[in-house]
Amino acid sequence: MQLRKLGTTGIEASVLGFGCGTVGGLMTRGEARDQERAVARALELGINYFDTAAQYGEGKSETNLGRVLKALKPDVFVATKVKLPDVERGQIGAAISTALDQSLARLGRERVDLFQLHNVIVTAPKPGGLTPAQVLEEVVPAMEKLRAAGKIGHFGMTALGETAPMLQLVDAGIFATAQMPLNLLNPSPAYRIAKDYPAQDYDCMLERMAVVGMGGVGIRVMAGGALGGGASHPLARSGVGRMGSGSTFAADQARAQRFDALVHEGHAESAGHLAIRYAMSSPAISTVLIGLSDPGQLEDAARAAAGGPLSAAALARVAEIQATFAGEPR
Repeated sequence: MQLRKLGTTGIEASVLGFGCGTVGGLMTRGEARDQERAVARALELGINYFDTAAQYGEGKSETNLGRVLKALKPDVFVATKVKLPDVERGQIGAAISTALDQSLARLGRERVDLFQLHNVIVTAPKPGGLTPAQVLEEVVPAMEKLRAAGKIGHFGMTALGETAPMLQLVDAGIFATAQMPLNLLNPSPAYRIAKDYPAQDYDCMLERMAVVGMGGVGIRVMAGGALGGGASHPLARSGVGRMGSGSTFAADQARAQRFDALVHEGHAESAGHLAIRYAMSSPAISTVLIGLSDPGQLEDAARAAAGGPLSAAALARVAEIQATFAGEPR
């Protein structure tokens, strides 16, 4: 398993990261034995980066991951997140500290390697969003205090929200990492697709991150399953929308079919492999998170990663197909 530097953190992260979110469902709705089998196999494959969050399964993901890591006792990097409720100015720091303590208790750990702000970033206050002023004046000091206390190694952000304020935070050079949607259905490598905010292109973000030394974490690589061949799984969350570029999951699936041509041309073994290798192809991306429904899906993801980044010819063909999305309704 290839290792990549996670920005300037000093962490050498596996290019495939173990995602513990709710879309695949294994770490929130799966059987305990399957969860342990998947983590154990991930370790055998060389995966050393595990990403969870308090809101995944209302704490179940952290609890399950903590249980498995306690049993296996591996030397790995663990990342979790805080998504703040709408709190008043002056209370953000306390809310972050409380959230971390609760996450650590569920994980059964004294510290995490990476603690990430999971709120969307906005210009003006909105429900669920934080402005750059709130982040810089309250979130960052709270994170720095937690780092000084030895509870976190580094802190990062999730790059979802409005372009201008998000780039303001990137340019500040304070956050060590940023997670961002990155898949074949998104023509730019950091594309705004959450339903509550208008779609915006901020494809300069990865370049801006590189300037300040931020590490990139690719998320939604399979577009909620639209790029995984369309097979369903009992644990997978159904009806996932706006995880790619279309307004619905069905629209994403339809667009995904256009990339079958690249598989037929021999650029990748399958659409799923193409999706993973596409995300790996950006040098600014340190690790690509893969969500699971079944432990066996790890094997396929590892085979894709072993193929390495896509060739220049394949990336050119990808760009040709992505260009056909222009002007189509979202």
